[in-house]
Amino acid sequence: MAEKPAILFTAFEPSGDDHSAAVIAALKRRHPDLKIYAWGGPKMAQAGAEIVEQTGSDAVVGVPGFEKIREHLQINKTIQRWLSEHPEVALHIPVDSPAANFPICKIAKKADRKVLHLVAPQLWAWGPWRIRKLRKCTDMVLCLLPFEEKFFRDRGVDATFVGHPLFDEDLDLRDLSERAAELPSGSPRVAVLPGSRPAEIRRNFPVMLSAFRELKRRHPELVGMVGATTEQVREDLYQRANLHGGWPDGLDVLVGQTDVVANWADVAMVVSGTVTLQVSKQQVPMVIMYKTNQLMYNCIGRWVLTTKHFALPNLIAGQEVVPELIPYFKDKGQLLDEMDRLIGDEAAQRAQREAQADIVSKFRGPNASESAADAIEKMLGIG
Repeated sequence: MAEKPAILFTAFEPSGDDHSAAVIAALKRRHPDLKIYAWGGPKMAQAGAEIVEQTGSDAVVGVPGFEKIREHLQINKTIQRWLSEHPEVALHIPVDSPAANFPICKIAKKADRKVLHLVAPQLWAWGPWRIRKLRKCTDMVLCLLPFEEKFFRDRGVDATFVGHPLFDEDLDLRDLSERAAELPSGSPRVAVLPGSRPAEIRRNFPVMLSAFRELKRRHPELVGMVGATTEQVREDLYQRANLHGGWPDGLDVLVGQTDVVANWADVAMVVSGTVTLQVSKQQVPMVIMYKTNQLMYNCIGRWVLTTKHFALPNLIAGQEVVPELIPYFKDKGQLLDEMDRLIGDEAAQRAQREAQADIVSKFRGPNASESAADAIEKMLGIG
């Protein structure tokens, strides 16, 4: 009797752990005996994957250093050997992190395994020439953003829009409002969402702190709430603040409750990333920023980045509906001016909320985790 097919997931960032875990849980509900292996994180393990090696604790944004490159070269060798020892694995599912995953996809294809990308590589944003590499090392791409399916199909890559897991469940707005009511009162209420990766916090949070201090000086009744993703991030934020003038008056921190912080806020300053969709889901007007190294951008970034917009709400809308300061090279000035303008402009706030409602409507319908599980079943022939 032939051995049942198994799956290998490879995810190297916390966001990949989140996306993978939801899909793994959906597959396990349908097929409790389906063997799922992973180079992945704790949420994937909780969902039912057998973790071969733990990943994601030290994810890198941008160009990796020598040690990280050497680490991934070793991972590639290990996976190549591991696949040869596990012939039951019929499908490799790389999750985000294309720089880390593309070599593994090549290994999997060479070993005659199918490859299904969960989370489309952002070739529409930078390095579009990589499409040739993607064609060779994938059988299908599952897209989380509505415009991606057409982008890849037009370039000869089989792709399908499955939705975004952030929109799989409706928010309990009554519960969020009750929890938000326990947070500090004041006006305006400003959410500060500085990202989760150490490099993001190092670059962006000092600028946000400086802008917040000046906003507080201009608007004495203003209060702020930082949304920290983990306790470790909270400690990093405090340490970063100590290096840049201390923690401002009127600013608090809430850990692991970004939806509560968004519900509480009148406006937000947000580091570019998936959290911008989380904020849009509650139609909170915001300014989006992403500070980067100007020399690196001038030498490399400006030549490989190909899209007019970078912030997800603007990409999905096809126009700038939210102010985006990307790339951001300056001190507090530009962020401060945009936030102050937004605070004082009710018409701009209303226009953002209307645009955000339209963005959210594009995700209605498909359940991302279940749709991804459908595609995986079909590729494995177990549906």
